[in-house]
Order: sequence, then C-alpha cells, then structure tokens
Amino acid sequence: MVTPTGYILCATPRTGSTFLCSLLASTGVLGRPESYFREPDEVTWAASFGLPTVGRRVQDYQSFVQAVRCAATTENGVFGARVMWGTVERIVQGLDAPAHQSDLATLQAVFGPLVFVHLQREDSLRQAVSWARAEQTGYWQEGDVVQRSPEPDVGQLVGLAQSIREHNTAWRTWFADNGIEPLDVTYEGLVGHPHRTLTSIADLLGIVPPLDWRPGTPPRKQADRVNEEWHAPLRSAENREHGEVW
Repeated sequence: MVTPTGYILCATPRTGSTFLCSLLASTGVLGRPESYFREPDEVTWAASFGLPTVGRRVQDYQSFVQAVRCAATTENGVFGARVMWGTVERIVQGLDAPAHQSDLATLQAVFGPLVFVHLQREDSLRQAVSWARAEQTGYWQEGDVVQRSPEPDVGQLVGLAQSIREHNTAWRTWFADNGIEPLDVTYEGLVGHPHRTLTSIADLLGIVPPLDWRPGTPPRKQADRVNEEWHAPLRSAENREHGEVW
C-alpha cells in the first residue's frame, strides 16, 4: 500500500470543521487545511498567492491548484484541505481531467496519495438549526459580527435539514464510486475528545504529533435558548414529513 501524503476533510456546514482544521494545523505536521477551493473565497486565495484573476475566477486553475498544494503542505510533506460537498466536482472540472479518469485518480495526480476524513454531526436537526442561524446572522465563528437578529423560519430549517441528508448521502456515494473507505469522525466526538479525533487522523498518515502538542480549547458553544426554540418546530415538521421519531 502506498503511504498517503495528504488528506481531504470532507464535511458539511456546522460540523466543527473549522475547529478540526485549526487543531490539525496547530500540530505543525498535519498540513494546513483550509477551504481553499470554496468558490466565494477563490479570488481571495488567488490574490494571496499572487495569481491573476478574471472576474470571480482564477485565470489559470492549474497554477492555482499548485499554489494551494504548496500553501496547504507542512514542512514534512503532508497536505491537508477542507472540502464541502459540491466542491470536489468543481476541482475535478477545473483540472480538466480525461473523461475516463476517476475523480480520485485526478485528485491524486495533483496532490499525491490521499486519505479522506468524513466529518458528520450525529444530530443533523441541531446542525440545521445552527446552519440556519449562521446564515441569517452572518455569525459563523468567533470574531464574526452579528449582522441581524435571527428569526425562526421553519421552511428554511426543513430545507437545510434536507440538504444535510442529501450532502451526506452524496459524500457516501462518491466514496463508494471511487473505492474510498473514509475515516468517519463526528462533531460530537471531536468536541468531546479532540485529542482522540486528531490522533485517529494522524494514525492514517503514519504521523506522530509532537510530544508537547496539546489540543486547543474547543470554540465557545454558540447554541442557546434560541436554538432550542427553533429545534422543537423543526423536529415536529420532520416527524410529520418522515414519520420518524427524532
């Protein structure tokens, strides 16, 4: 078996991926994972790499990907990136790979041997609530400024819950289609046992974190009374729609 030299963190919004990325980067030996390929951020990353852009796109996607590889790789040669569902297709299309070539082969031709980490949240309804609230307020993480007060919108909540299910299913299908056995990790496990989660990823890569490394403090819990108030009508709507007990 070829020893992997990098990983892609596959996630959906509000699963703790920002915290996990910060943990991995803080070791100094597990890559520098960021959402380099997120479409709204592409030109910002390109500018930081000194690459030209045209409108909201990079001018030369191949050069952009190579720059990402350099930026996301620690000195020991480990590459790391975070990708949400839908972005993989964008990367593969940008690389203009042969039609017969699998997505995995296309990615590994650029980034080298990869492993994949699938980050999910066990309670997808609370994930939907968190996602809706972030979308409304603009407050995604510490340091962001609240742009407006949140208002309950059951339609939005139900739609996001459905998106989460669809995206997780799409990830699992993509893994199967490409013969990938991802490492499954959860938001709940990450928050409760960050060191254990990080170690499981390091083990996949055959990397031992520095002996003096310690996980940072998990981000302050954002959920409060508002989240609980939104959760109840979402659960009721989901029960009516799916006939399941949540």
